[in-house]
Amino acid sequence: MPKKQLKRSFKQTKWFKVFSAGLWQDHPTFCMALGICSMLAITNRVDNAIAMGLGVTFCIAFSSLFVSIFRNIIPSRVRMLAYMVIISTFVICIDRFLKAYFPPISESMGPYVGLIITNCILMGRAEAFAMKNRPWMSFLDGVGCGLGYSFMLLLMALVREPLGFGTLLGFKVTPDSWVKWSVMTIAPGAFFLLGIYLWIFRTLAKKTEV
Repeated sequence: MPKKQLKRSFKQTKWFKVFSAGLWQDHPTFCMALGICSMLAITNRVDNAIAMGLGVTFCIAFSSLFVSIFRNIIPSRVRMLAYMVIISTFVICIDRFLKAYFPPISESMGPYVGLIITNCILMGRAEAFAMKNRPWMSFLDGVGCGLGYSFMLLLMALVREPLGFGTLLGFKVTPDSWVKWSVMTIAPGAFFLLGIYLWIFRTLAKKTEV
């Protein structure tokens, strides 16, 4: 089989489409504007962004998996409560893991780890995808959306930390004469930066659709 045809065949497989959707076509932030609150709050440090991204990816992947496994026995009228119970189980695991092995990160992120429970990305994927699809596909959808969200968190932090603190992962990367942009350490600066990213990515998305 020619290389181009093999590549096209790979991209057309169902599992690849499901996985890649969260990375671009159905990106939770620049397509659906979800998960904005935590993005504004914790992306002033790269290590916080990495921890939050990995935590959200873990929670969304496994909560979607278990919602899909139990989708046929969850009563429709209490499905939101079921989502919350499943999601909170994995959020508690992440919270305890950070407190045990990365206490400085856990302390700096404060209540935002626990607030993953109310992150609309997790609830949205559980309702829109996991309740209608098989476990493996739901797991892939969760991983894709989680990685797409993590990518945006990292992009935000890679700009905010050097500009706001003059550091990157805690290491000084700016000259002594650098005037720190204090606005980048707080939510208004993050909101402005997020607006720029949304404009860039939505413009690119429109061009790729043509």
